[in-house]
Amino acid sequence: MTGPAPMTAGDRRRAYAGPAFLSHGFRPFFFLGACWAAIAIPLWLAAFTHGYGIGGDAMRWHAHEMLFGYLAAIVAGFLMTAIPNWTGRLPVMGLPLFLFVLVWLAGRIAMVVGNGVPASAIDSAFLILLAGFAWREVLRGKNWRNLPVCIFVSLFALGNVLFHLESHAALPANIGQRLGLSVAVMLMTLIGGRIIPSFTINWMKKQGTRPLPAPFGPFDKIALALTGLTLIGWIAAPDQVLVGYAFIVVGALHLARLARWRGWRTLGEPLVAILHLAYAWLVAAFFTLGVAIVRPDLITPSLALHVLTAGAIGQLTMAVMTRASLGHCGRPLEAGAGTTTIYALIFLGAAVRVAGPFTAVDYALLMSASGLLWISGFLLFAILYGPMLFTPRRS
Repeated sequence: MTGPAPMTAGDRRRAYAGPAFLSHGFRPFFFLGACWAAIAIPLWLAAFTHGYGIGGDAMRWHAHEMLFGYLAAIVAGFLMTAIPNWTGRLPVMGLPLFLFVLVWLAGRIAMVVGNGVPASAIDSAFLILLAGFAWREVLRGKNWRNLPVCIFVSLFALGNVLFHLESHAALPANIGQRLGLSVAVMLMTLIGGRIIPSFTINWMKKQGTRPLPAPFGPFDKIALALTGLTLIGWIAAPDQVLVGYAFIVVGALHLARLARWRGWRTLGEPLVAILHLAYAWLVAAFFTLGVAIVRPDLITPSLALHVLTAGAIGQLTMAVMTRASLGHCGRPLEAGAGTTTIYALIFLGAAVRVAGPFTAVDYALLMSASGLLWISGFLLFAILYGPMLFTPRRS
């Protein structure tokens, strides 16, 4: 006699009987990440406007929490959902997922109430655990194609550690932040370069639209390689003029890459078009980062960083959050009025922040208006998407 066949990852996933909110990583981390973005910006604006202390240094706290707080949550939600699909292994769910969430929350609390070694250690733990999860799953699943993702997550965790060590060791200023942002850029160019043309092709085939986007090929490999080299240069020598010109060249390459995906043909479906718009923000970030180094009298480094963070990262993460939530929750892959409004609010918030310095509007008023628009998009996501993230998938 033979015993029952061992349960597969799919069997175990279907047998899960716990809270729906803890059934996939995207559910808690997309929801809590959006909530944290909507909370952290007002905290920062209050500190900036009224001089309140937060996390020791309000400016550094703001930079840290949007990169290693908000973005870390979205990366975790994406990877904990995508890696099981890549490897065929069981996703993190139930109590283990809840413990991951607690570690992330502990980091947020620690960064608000403290700024010493204990707070740094608590905060650093989350991304180290996330990197360990990625390596374990990809290696056990023999999913060699996605080893670069494991490397990038490990470097992201290292960037967070370096961010904290800067206060205690003689490290180059902001090297942890630049490393973290560089990893974010590489993930956007790598993963975005997979999903944007793929989703565009799927939509265009349904519409009968031709010609289709260009597939991943040698041009994309060259663009990614030069992007990586440029970012290494930026991490090591952020003020070198050669790095600035390299950013401009990379911007031109990614502009050509974006054109090859034919995003202008997707304007009839905001859920697809927003991916192209978000990547356009990234292209703009490359150009502005380059000009900020070559001609800082024209564009400040702060403005260039906000093109990257509020624009590219904010828009692309929200595009992924909405699409993944709809798809994995069994909802139609369509952007209704609410979802389109989310995209518009985040776009306007970033645009006001970037365009503001070129106007005569009071800086504090500008910051407040930009922040209000941007966080309204994330609040609306929590309101509209929260119910589906807390309820079981529709069959």
